[in-house]
Amino acid sequence: MGAPHKKVRSAPAKQSSGTSQSVVLRPFAFSVVTLDADSREAERRRERVQQFTEGLGKHATLQMVQIPGGTFLMGAPDGEAGGSAAERPQHQVSIPGFFLGKHAVTIDQWRAVMGARPEAMELAEATFKRTGRQPVVRVSFDEAEAFCARLSRKTGCTYRLPSEAEWEYACRAGTSTAFAFGPAISREVVNYDGEMIRLERPSGKHLTTRAVGALRIANGFGLFDMHGNVWEWCEDYWHNNYQGAPENGSAWKQGESRNRVLRGGSWYATAESCRAAMRRPGGEVGIRSRQIGFRVAMTAAE
Repeated sequence: MGAPHKKVRSAPAKQSSGTSQSVVLRPFAFSVVTLDADSREAERRRERVQQFTEGLGKHATLQMVQIPGGTFLMGAPDGEAGGSAAERPQHQVSIPGFFLGKHAVTIDQWRAVMGARPEAMELAEATFKRTGRQPVVRVSFDEAEAFCARLSRKTGCTYRLPSEAEWEYACRAGTSTAFAFGPAISREVVNYDGEMIRLERPSGKHLTTRAVGALRIANGFGLFDMHGNVWEWCEDYWHNNYQGAPENGSAWKQGESRNRVLRGGSWYATAESCRAAMRRPGGEVGIRSRQIGFRVAMTAAE
């Protein structure tokens, strides 16, 4: 017997003349771990959530996970190691249900939609391009938005970057600790701390991105690599703190800043920089880095 599935309606793309497209949700199972303060595994469990798969051509697919709506406390509490004024004040935010990529956008997915690797990736070392399952890097905010626009035209659904509130809500997946896995992380569940690895291992092993999902551990919503691997672009303009931030999950686009927000940490970042609450300005929208990629979101139809 096949896996049970159901159809839901996605938000229509702007080019679809007001019609919406049904997507077929299917369950998938994944492993979640909880670590203690010493980064030791305290619990491991199996969970199941719903996703739909978008065929992109060239043997590439995109898995979009259904994120349930809810309310959460956004930002870092006083006393959280590594926390800063940029992550405060903590404030309650209500998030409507939406869809978020199971993984960061990969080289294969980018090629299928855009026709070739990002031009600036040609400047990255070969270790960042060993497999098409590695995330794209050296993509600017503008290029990430161009990918979303072309993906929307290709599929008939409206894809976009997540808002900063959606990103943190999805990363936490119902938790309130510094990381979705608990108060600490380890290299068994997160690709991070590249500088320390370089000092420990002169060979440079893992001083790069890893294939998405390679560590085989997701958070409670079924999302992989929300901590580490690549920093991820969000739609919001950068603000120095949360005073006046939206409380409905929408992107904060007030002001004239050209800075956009990055979330999640990277293969090179320290553990503190990979926290769920950690946020940093991405610089001008044209900036590129071997540490920066993105994942896509899609609004769920009401």
